[in-house]
Amino acid sequence: MRRPNSSRQRVPLSRPPLERMLRIHRAIQTGKCPNATALAGELEVSTKSIYRDIEFMRDRLELPLEFDVAQNGFHYTQQVGSFPTLQITEGELFALLVAEKALQQYRGTTFEKPLLSAFKKMAAALPDTISLNLADWEQTISFRTSAEPVLNLEIFDTLAQATAQHNQLELIYRKPGRKETEPRIVDPYHLANINGEWFLFAHCHLRNDIRTFVPTRILEAKPTGRAFVRPHKFSLEKTVARQFWRPHRTRRI
Repeated sequence: MRRPNSSRQRVPLSRPPLERMLRIHRAIQTGKCPNATALAGELEVSTKSIYRDIEFMRDRLELPLEFDVAQNGFHYTQQVGSFPTLQITEGELFALLVAEKALQQYRGTTFEKPLLSAFKKMAAALPDTISLNLADWEQTISFRTSAEPVLNLEIFDTLAQATAQHNQLELIYRKPGRKETEPRIVDPYHLANINGEWFLFAHCHLRNDIRTFVPTRILEAKPTGRAFVRPHKFSLEKTVARQFWRPHRTRRI
């Protein structure tokens, strides 16, 4: 049966690599020795993708895969009971559940989506016999912080990108307990979450020294168009120890 014509060409959606490899595994297990061209047509991907999957299955998953020239297809040289899956211990499963609960403290930040995506990928790779019923853990694991400051996500994203790309920023900043604001030119060195609160460690051109800025007090952040080189002598550990664990020398502003 022909499919009805459409004025818009439909582009087939590419399946995730794990799903493709599972289907390749099942096709090979039938004993029909499928080749890359046949598998690519069935899975609606390029033959290059099939060859990459085959290589991964053979070299990384250590499946006994070989190409049979006579039958022009792939086959297993020995019996394979089931497709290899991620093995996980009870302790690792518990740690994974703790990590999922920890995601809650990143709700509303730019880290939420990539963290959630990574967690879902890890959970999808678990054996089918393991069930992640997170609702059962609601009364077991929780995270509490002393305060829940509201982050301006646009500003936070600007801070994160400038820190990663070594771009200088101009900030409009309000010190604690004050209503007036002041401009600051800074070279953002590092963003850190300490005890549930975000801090920006940056070189302040006004003070000519490293200062700690609280993102929730930044009213505006925009690139100056200048790049900077973070000095090799900058040590996050020493900076945190000096500015947080020694009250008499604190430099939070």
